[in-house]
Amino acid sequence: MAAQREWFEKDYYKVLGVAPEADAKAITKAYRKLARESHPDTHPGDAKAEERFKEVSAAYDVLGDDAKRKEYDEVRRLGPMGFGPGGAGGAGGPGAGFNFNVGADDLGDLFGQMFGRSRAARGRAAAGPRRGADVEAVLTLDFVDAAHGLTTTLQLTSDAECSTCHGSGARPGTSPRACSQCGGRGVIDDNQGMFSFQQPCRACGGAGAVIDNPCPTCRGTGVEHRPREVQARIPAGVSDGQKVRLRGKGGPGRNGGPAGDLIIECRVMPHPLFGRKGHDLTVHVPISFADAALGGEIEVPTLDGVPVTLRLRAGTQSGSRHRVKGKGITVAKAGGATHTGDLIVTTDVQVPTHLTAEQRAAIEALAQATTVSTHTTKGA
Repeated sequence: MAAQREWFEKDYYKVLGVAPEADAKAITKAYRKLARESHPDTHPGDAKAEERFKEVSAAYDVLGDDAKRKEYDEVRRLGPMGFGPGGAGGAGGPGAGFNFNVGADDLGDLFGQMFGRSRAARGRAAAGPRRGADVEAVLTLDFVDAAHGLTTTLQLTSDAECSTCHGSGARPGTSPRACSQCGGRGVIDDNQGMFSFQQPCRACGGAGAVIDNPCPTCRGTGVEHRPREVQARIPAGVSDGQKVRLRGKGGPGRNGGPAGDLIIECRVMPHPLFGRKGHDLTVHVPISFADAALGGEIEVPTLDGVPVTLRLRAGTQSGSRHRVKGKGITVAKAGGATHTGDLIVTTDVQVPTHLTAEQRAAIEALAQATTVSTHTTKGA
């Protein structure tokens, strides 16, 4: 627990000269002013100024940290209930009128619950399982593979469980032993009367175990940085920049904790023919002037390689868009359902650059028969 015994005895708000409800900015301002006034550099040889500077710094160390300040306020709030001048719940003290008859173990659990940990959890905190770190990787995908999904093998170089000791950290044939100082808990109790404070065990560094014969490969860490292969299933319909999370494929956990995740950022290569907007595919299809003017049927390519027939109306304009249902990107939705987008076809009327005599005569006849003036300009 971060709280210290002197928290019950010292009013840090009074030390800094601020109200208990003061905000962080006011606390910092007060500290800086007092620190300048009592700094040892400006008062050489002045023991009182040096002591005052230490007192101000200690107060700011707690009140200037949001987490510590919250704990400090809680400890100060509950402290008077059991520590008046008349003893725990004694008459005449701040705790008068309360029946505060609890033992040291009960009070330890009370503060443990106050800071979100039970007595058993505090004992396991330092030596408990720790989740491994997440690992990030970039995967370049072909447009078609991204649309249809695929299973591939990724070649990574990252932290992984040591291949020699299999994560134990000990030389093969040996095992870590429980720390004799903390009994394998990773923490040491500092009993001060009714209160028991805990700090990480210095003998084992809070690990709860001591490795007498470290593994020569990982030097006792249980982790090595090495190449490894990971099988990755990329779902259908991933888009450029989308991230796929593979559970448990990241960095190794510690002390029996779970491995982290592998986060894959997908980079999708462009397609020479198709584009993509959300779940819809887009494609430009050239048509002849005759098809545009008279209408007709044209073949439209699809991503799966099987063309579809699109019927054009007479008078189709260049740049007009036509929707082919269900020929877009298929993606999975929650609950196992899927959704498929559409294929958006844009028609581009092709104007011939070389005409035969017969073609020229036909177009000239069309021009003479056309009643729409091509020189009329509409206003905005």
